[in-house]
Amino acid sequence: MAVGVPEHEVFAAADAVLARGERPTVERVRLELGRGSPTRVGGLLDQWWARLAERLNGETRLPALPGEVSQAFVAVWQQAIHLAQGVVEMALIEQREVLDAERERLAAVEDQARQDAAQFRQQAAEALAGHQSAESRLADLELLLAQRQTQIEDLQQQREGLLRERREAQQHNQALQQDLQALRFKAEQERLAQESYVRGVEDRAHREVDRAREEGKASVTQLKEVGRHVEHLQRRLESIQTELSQTQQRTAAQHARAETLEQQLTQVHQVSAAKRKPRIRKPTASKNGPAD
Repeated sequence: MAVGVPEHEVFAAADAVLARGERPTVERVRLELGRGSPTRVGGLLDQWWARLAERLNGETRLPALPGEVSQAFVAVWQQAIHLAQGVVEMALIEQREVLDAERERLAAVEDQARQDAAQFRQQAAEALAGHQSAESRLADLELLLAQRQTQIEDLQQQREGLLRERREAQQHNQALQQDLQALRFKAEQERLAQESYVRGVEDRAHREVDRAREEGKASVTQLKEVGRHVEHLQRRLESIQTELSQTQQRTAAQHARAETLEQQLTQVHQVSAAKRKPRIRKPTASKNGPAD
């Protein structure tokens, strides 16, 4: 609907409506114009009614006529003016009612518009606050993601280190097992050798003792010599027994060394098993906020 319709067009439309014998109203004048806002047309229509009275008063100035005709014409004209003023007053009342209703409607529309604007402002403020909160949350999540990525990289490095240590421990374990097997084999060989040697010494000692006893029985005259020989054999037997004791001590030392190697191997297994467990670094608190 157009706004700012010219004044002379509104006045001409009101004259056209009045010429048809109808009372000029806002709707009739707008219908005659085909455009114009009710507020603009109503204000100009008030001016048209005011000027209509002036126009009617101006029409009373008539040229010189006969007295009776002039008086009759003036009477008829005054009566028409009176009737026109009544119509004008009624139209003005109606226009004022229409304008009051329009003002009330416009006031309600303005009030609703103000309420809608306030609601829109509140919604915009809430949306802005939500946007700012979302941006802050996004920044926190990006920081947390960076921290998690750093922790993942640290854990991967720790995992690679643990795998490398595990391979080294396995290689060391294999070497220790080989050494232990070699030591066990060597200890077993030495034990067998010592047992064979001890059996040989004991056999020789028994044979010597038996031979000495047989020689003692064969010749009493040679008893002293045999006694000395027996003493010699006894000393030799003691030497052999001493050597046997030392051999047994060496064998015990070899067994102790084998047991020590077995304990070291067990400790290596325990350390290797402990290193296989992943070590999780405790996440450190960030200065910008706690880690989630």
